[in-house]
Amino acid sequence: MPTEPQRFSEIVTDRAHPARVYDWLLGGKDNYPVDEAVGKQLPPEAKDAARQNRQFMHRAAGWLAAQGVDQFLDIGTGIPTEPNLHQIVQDVVPTAKVVYTDNDPIVLRHAEALLISRAEGVTDYIEADVRQPEGIVEHARRTLDFDRPIALSLIALMHFIPDEQDAHAIVRSLVSTLPSGSYLVLSHAASDLYPELSAQVTAEYAKGGIKLGFRTRAEVERFFDGLDLVAPGLVTATEWDPAGPVEGAEGSGIYVGVARIP
Repeated sequence: MPTEPQRFSEIVTDRAHPARVYDWLLGGKDNYPVDEAVGKQLPPEAKDAARQNRQFMHRAAGWLAAQGVDQFLDIGTGIPTEPNLHQIVQDVVPTAKVVYTDNDPIVLRHAEALLISRAEGVTDYIEADVRQPEGIVEHARRTLDFDRPIALSLIALMHFIPDEQDAHAIVRSLVSTLPSGSYLVLSHAASDLYPELSAQVTAEYAKGGIKLGFRTRAEVERFFDGLDLVAPGLVTATEWDPAGPVEGAEGSGIYVGVARIP
């Protein structure tokens, strides 16, 4: 249950929002015509990328829970799509605590109804923007114990923060608040794997008023500076599996990684 009632901002329906476009790409119904209009202009591979990204989140969350991690801070939650992160981790650790964060009020309204914890655990949620990390951490401290390991989940989020907003500094700020033994889980659209597709996606989102900052492998790797990447390291979404190499993995335009904070 949330620690306190949320004051929801007004839902804006005259311009697209990344969470709702993502919902459309996943086949969801919690989006508006303006979001659908952006989604329909994207190449077919965008739906594949959304699915691959979601599957990576499932694998990473399950693996972390299996390592004993029982606290999660998920920023850029997106509209709830089962199984949600807390369902995955609480299947392994029923007492796990999860704080969800998104800057689209429709996400948090759905969260009230759908992001319901098991009785043994806790879910909380806050309407906030990753570009204001201090406020997110301040709220999360009400639920999570920052003296014990926490998994920070930034799934398909930081490519919506262009360079001029200093995405790397935002991640460093968040990571700096976490104790040793915590983890960073991050997925990020690539600019260098399929350059023509990346340019097309960036252009179509821009028409919908959404600026993207896709990055090269080296630029994505910078998010993990000073951290210990878990095997198989920084790879594409379909290649990430700590159990071993993925044979015949389908192509993916998303870089992903899980790293331990020393």
